[in-house]
Amino acid sequence: MKKTAVSISALLMAFSLAVSGCGGNNNSSNSSNNGGEQKGSNATTATAAPSTKPVTLNAWVMPNSPKPDADFLQTLDPYLKEHPNVTVKVTVLDWGSAWTKITTAATSGEGPDILQLGSTWVPAIASMGGIDKVTDKVADVGGAEAFLPAIWNTTSIAGDSEVYGIPWFVDARAIYYRTDVFKQAGVNTETAFKDWDSFKSALEAVNGQTVDGKKIAALGLPGKNDWNVVHNIFPWIWAAGGDVLSEDNKNVVFNEEKGLEGVMFYTGLANEGLVEKSSLEKNSSQIESDFGDGKSAVIISGPWLAKNFATPKANGGMDDKKAAKNFAVAPLPAGPGGQATFVGGSELTVFSGSKNKEATWEVIKYLTSDEAQKAYAQVSGQLPAKLSLLESPDLDANMKAFSEATKYGRTYPAIPQWGPTETALQKHFANVWDIVAGVKGKYSKESIKEELDSAASEVKAIINQ
Repeated sequence: MKKTAVSISALLMAFSLAVSGCGGNNNSSNSSNNGGEQKGSNATTATAAPSTKPVTLNAWVMPNSPKPDADFLQTLDPYLKEHPNVTVKVTVLDWGSAWTKITTAATSGEGPDILQLGSTWVPAIASMGGIDKVTDKVADVGGAEAFLPAIWNTTSIAGDSEVYGIPWFVDARAIYYRTDVFKQAGVNTETAFKDWDSFKSALEAVNGQTVDGKKIAALGLPGKNDWNVVHNIFPWIWAAGGDVLSEDNKNVVFNEEKGLEGVMFYTGLANEGLVEKSSLEKNSSQIESDFGDGKSAVIISGPWLAKNFATPKANGGMDDKKAAKNFAVAPLPAGPGGQATFVGGSELTVFSGSKNKEATWEVIKYLTSDEAQKAYAQVSGQLPAKLSLLESPDLDANMKAFSEATKYGRTYPAIPQWGPTETALQKHFANVWDIVAGVKGKYSKESIKEELDSAASEVKAIINQ
């Protein structure tokens, strides 16, 4: 049975999604477009071929790379050269305001032709009628089997066989660690990240190591002020054997015993002194910068950070940092329920109000080809969504680690109500960090359980509306 569409008013609730999980690093530390909406003045224009009708397509994309509009058009350049009648104009939407602009467009019918959506946004915009079904075109892009299964699961509404988007790129999380600090502490990196016990032991060994005359914290961990709060916590819930919702998406289960165990392990790392308490006031961007500056030996981040470490300082990168020459990437450790990491990303969709749908689809088909996905991954630092590229022997060691991580990647339920659900989780998970920091009661299993129960109650009301 198909899921019934939730009311537009519910979907337009005032919420700010933890958007990094949808499509990349929201902090813009690896982006030159740091706020607001940038109108793409870099439209590629070409003389129309005599026998082909000229067409101008408008594309809305997010700041996925250092120069979002230019990088998008650079990736598309081979296609545009072969199709000189096609002009593409790019508008870059800031992640913070994109949801409002997109839902406004979906309800008015006035918007772009090509629309990038964060993977967790697809069910909501589809249920509003804002994007076209592309089910009958899936074979054009190699079929569902050509893409990473975890990200393909986000192209539909749960319980609905229709496909609404084609995966463009993937965001996964893994561990970055200082190879020199681990060596100094005598930690075997072959076994350090095997499971929760070995991971905690490794953190205890590197905690307080002196590097360049300064003591280094074991783990850099963002707290309640991070846009990734939800994405940061759920891998540990999954690894403990817990889940977000029941299989039928009708009941909340993240607050059950297994989920609680995962939250207690993750937050316990901070409670037991392996994290500088000051880092709990920071966001992902600041934690990444701290890691670059040598303030922590371990952080958890996405593939864009490796790209940032390889980018010259003059271009906004961190290749001048000591960490840039002394880091490696490892998978998240296995918990009692196995390995898990958060996988997000973005999809390309055909806006329902487009008057150039055939031409729009042809561009999307090209952008999701192996050639274009490989090119875009190189300029953005994101992972391609195609399995043929994720499994390529050409990947460097860091990207191979992220590719491996996607094999045990998990995504959230593909329900239209996920937006307000994530907003509720963001609020309550932020409260969890207040408990850890000692500003909201005393940290204990009971106090964390009480907060998770409160979150579960609110989420249950949202998904059952």
